[in-house]
Amino acid sequence: MPALPTNRKRVLSGMRSTGKLHLGNYVGALENWVRMQDEYECFFFVADWHALTTDYADTSHIKENSIEVLLDWLAAGLDPERCTMFIQSHVPQHAELHVLFSMITPLGWLERVPTYKEQRDNITEKDLGTYGFLGYPVLQSADILIYKGDFVPVGEDQVPHVELTREIARRFNQFYSGKRGPVFPEPQPLLTPSPKLPGTDGRKMSKSYGNTIMLTDPEPVVRQKLKTMVTDPARVRRSDPGNPDVCPVGDLHKLFSSKETLAKVYEGCRSAGIGCIECKGWAADALVNILNPMQERRKKYEDNPRLAWDILEAGSARAAKVAGATMEEVRASMGMSLGYEPFGKE
Repeated sequence: MPALPTNRKRVLSGMRSTGKLHLGNYVGALENWVRMQDEYECFFFVADWHALTTDYADTSHIKENSIEVLLDWLAAGLDPERCTMFIQSHVPQHAELHVLFSMITPLGWLERVPTYKEQRDNITEKDLGTYGFLGYPVLQSADILIYKGDFVPVGEDQVPHVELTREIARRFNQFYSGKRGPVFPEPQPLLTPSPKLPGTDGRKMSKSYGNTIMLTDPEPVVRQKLKTMVTDPARVRRSDPGNPDVCPVGDLHKLFSSKETLAKVYEGCRSAGIGCIECKGWAADALVNILNPMQERRKKYEDNPRLAWDILEAGSARAAKVAGATMEEVRASMGMSLGYEPFGKE
């Protein structure tokens, strides 16, 4: 695998290893990652340790889920010759830096992270009263800073995590930089568009709601899911005019349909010139046009998953080189290098 260019700003991001991805994952992050490959030096990792923060009780599918995530990345257009893809747990330096950061991170910083309380309140079927769950933002900070990332692509809701990472970097630099200058840069959030993508029931698309359209759904499944999708509640009868701006199917059209189709949707819906079934069919056409090429690319790796695993292994080796160099600098700054150093009377 050829060396990647290093004269560009560095981006770091990851996804938890929860298995196959859905359209929400694609629109919310993956589509943007594909565009970033030629503009930034990109490190994208499958966050299997992060998956353990909520799914620690059963790890039987975690490796399989990691591969499924990678297959969807490759299907969407991530290219191992243009970015580095790897598995978090295959680069143990993440854990080492996490331990060191955990020594200097005040407990109050973690307890005020908005998603901590939000998930504790919403995920009631699992025991999240663990050290790992409270401390996962520290591990996230290690994930970012071990590559000295310049930018972290996030939505608005994740900005507090990047700010915590900046605070941890600042605190580490204050304690340990000395004459060497700061060890870590303070990464900036790279705000990514967060288009409204509803699931089939009108709520945010999420596996936990069972309302997803998967990137791997075959055409008949996509069309069937669209047929059952909720629409503008004002359109009770076929003759009632509707408003695509308050219709979940209209939201899909805005993201995936051509301008010509979108114009037909607005005209036909508002005048009751078309019915919801016809409108949903056009939306399904647009989705199939996007998903079919992805599924064709994915098939190559589905037929030979070892190809995907080899990509992850090569990416993990490349990531470990960068992470290893950072850890050497970290240990030296703390006076904890692995080599012998004379002290005392010597």
